[in-house]
Amino acid sequence: MNCEIIAIGSEMLTPHRQDTNSLYLTSRLNALGVPVAFKTILGDKRQHLVDAARIALSRADIVVFSGGLGPTEDDLTREAVAEALGRTIERNADVLAGLHARFATRRMTMPENNARQADVIAGAEILPNAKGTAPGQWIDTVHEGLRKLVLLLPGPPGEIKPMFDEQCVPRLKAALPERYIARRTLRLAMIPESQADARTAPIYKQYNDVETTILAHFGEIQFHLHTEQTSLSMAQERVDELAGRIEEELEEFLYSSQGESLEEIVLLLLDMRGLTLAVAESCTGGMLSQRLTSVSGSSRSFLGGAVVYSNQLKTAFADVPPEMIEQHGAVSRQVAQALAEGIRKRTGATLGVGITGVAGPTGGTPEKPVGLVYLALSDGRQTEVKEVRTSGDRERIRYYASQQALDMLRRKLQV
Repeated sequence: MNCEIIAIGSEMLTPHRQDTNSLYLTSRLNALGVPVAFKTILGDKRQHLVDAARIALSRADIVVFSGGLGPTEDDLTREAVAEALGRTIERNADVLAGLHARFATRRMTMPENNARQADVIAGAEILPNAKGTAPGQWIDTVHEGLRKLVLLLPGPPGEIKPMFDEQCVPRLKAALPERYIARRTLRLAMIPESQADARTAPIYKQYNDVETTILAHFGEIQFHLHTEQTSLSMAQERVDELAGRIEEELEEFLYSSQGESLEEIVLLLLDMRGLTLAVAESCTGGMLSQRLTSVSGSSRSFLGGAVVYSNQLKTAFADVPPEMIEQHGAVSRQVAQALAEGIRKRTGATLGVGITGVAGPTGGTPEKPVGLVYLALSDGRQTEVKEVRTSGDRERIRYYASQQALDMLRRKLQV
């Protein structure tokens, strides 16, 4: 049994408003063992709504409509769903009386158009709205020979959430067969997506009942594992078994088996070992520091750092000799090493990281092209320096460099 969520509102087709209701609904539906197979966002055009409703009814067992239940002319969800189901609409006297009473308690006269919110699709069960004027509607029907559950819910988050939790969840539990969903997320750093897939496909293809999705993002690969079973223990056992086999195959690159971020893992390892870290960043412009300090409690291990964009500040804040910059250039193996060693000494940290490179889109040369980055990690005894060449826009290069730095730290701390 699957679900389609249809979010309605022309404002969500602009750059200024996002559909957040579907994220909440997906979480709650998944907790009931219902996977969301489709999500659709539509503007306030009746024929588009009718077409979308018909398509959803043809492919989903549960269809949830969010929005379009207001009093204005562009609130057309009731009419569109009724047309898709081949049903009439009736004005419900009890709902209408409740609307008048709601306005009366506020010493207001109800506008005429609010009466539209009392229009109910024939055969629908009314879902009272304690937080607003638009009641929801629940329809349990047979459509083209198959059972369908159709939910019409208001759009404002403050209204849809309590209505779904208090009124829809109990009805869904009573209507649905018992199913449970288990998920695992594995995160790996610095392995190409094609290589990760080639090495694991022979494994995950053996698990037909577990859906495996591979996502790639700037130096990171994520394996999302998902299964539905008749018991939670069975579902968890299946995803855990597959996760364990993938972990064994890609152990060198794996940094999280429960979905933690790379910066969380690095800070956890630093804290466990009682070590501290400081950084000197040039081309990343503080991105590494930002990622680390986004984690609560990072101050236990992360002392801080410096954004040393100019040559003068490389010398002033990290003690990089001016003659070294003159001889080798600011983007060089030697300067990265000096940054790591200098910031470690200046701050008294156990570990120091130095980053310098060409983030672009300008500033590159044939010898030192855009995407060239040097990273260094110093522990006071030895300094590891790594040369990285990547492509993409400025943001991608900077993020990739910060990812490489975190992975260098992870590998050193896991030895």
